Amino acid sequence: MNDNFAAIPVFVAVVECGSFSAAGVRLGITKSAVSKRITQLESALGARLLHRTTRSLSLTEAGEQYFAYARSACAVAQEGEDALTRLQGRPRGMLRLSVPMVFGRLHVAPLIPRFLAACPDVEINMMMDDKLVDLIEGGYDLAIRIGSLADSSLVARRMAPCRSVLCAAPAYLERCGRPATPAQLSEHNCLFYSYFRAGSEWQFQGPDGAVRFQPRGNYQVNNSEALRDALLAGLGICQMPTFIVGEDLAQGRLVELLPAYRLPAHAIYAVYPERRHVPAKVLAFIDFLLSQFGGEEPYWDVRRAC
Repeated sequence: MNDNFAAIPVFVAVVECGSFSAAGVRLGITKSAVSKRITQLESALGARLLHRTTRSLSLTEAGEQYFAYARSACAVAQEGEDALTRLQGRPRGMLRLSVPMVFGRLHVAPLIPRFLAACPDVEINMMMDDKLVDLIEGGYDLAIRIGSLADSSLVARRMAPCRSVLCAAPAYLERCGRPATPAQLSEHNCLFYSYFRAGSEWQFQGPDGAVRFQPRGNYQVNNSEALRDALLAGLGICQMPTFIVGEDLAQGRLVELLPAYRLPAHAIYAVYPERRHVPAKVLAFIDFLLSQFGGEEPYWDVRRAC
C-alpha cells in the first residue's frame, strides 16, 4: 500500500503533463522510472488506468475515477506541506518558476544566486519561455507575466510597471529622418515583435486622443533581444520595453521617438495558484524580487532617468 501512495503523485503528473517523459522532467526522474511506477500502480490496483499509444496517453474509465481522488489527495498533501513550512517560517523545497525569456535572462536569472544564498533550503527549477504555460498542469509554483492578465483563478501580485518607448538608433535617424507624428511612421521601416499578445497595431495616446498605426517593415521576430540588436544596427524603428533598452537610451545608443504620444502602460506580475497556505518559498521569492526590482520605480527606469 505504501508503494501505491508513493505512485500517486507520479500518476497525477503523467495525466497533467500528458506523457511519461514530461512527467519525468517535472518530477526529476527518468521516463523509465515513471513507466515502472505506473505499471506497478496498475498491477496493485488490478485495473488499467491509461490507454497508451506511441503518440498519446488517455485515461481509461477506471483511470478517470482514480485520477479525481488522486489529484485531490495530492492537493491535500501539498496543503499540509505548505502549512508546515509556513509554521516553520523557513523557505524550503523545490521552487518551479516560469518566466519570459528575455526578462528572465536580464532581470531574474542574475538574482538567483543571491536568493539561493539567502535561502539555502530552496532549490530552483526555472523555465524561460515567451509562450504562456498552464501553471497547474505544468506543476509550477510561480510565474512572471508581463502585460494584461486574463481572468483566472491565479493570484496576481504587481511587481513593477512595464513602460515601453518607440525608439531607433541615431544612425537610422540620420539616414532616414525622424518622424514627428505616428502618421509619418508609414515612411519608415518598422520592426515588430511577433509574439505581442495585444495585436499587431501600435497604439498611442496623443495630445488629441488615441491613435492607431499598423506597422510595416522588413523584419519580424519572436525575440525582443533580436529586435534590440536590429535597432542598434540601425535597421529601423520599434517599440520596446524599457527593461530591455533602458540602458541603451541612457547611453544614447538609442533615441526615444514621439514622446508626446504615449504607448499603453502595462505591468509585470508574479502569479501563482490560489492556495489556503501559500508556500513560504513562493512568498520569499516574490518579496526578494520586489526588493531588488525597486517597485514602481524599477532600477532599469531609474538608470534611464539619470
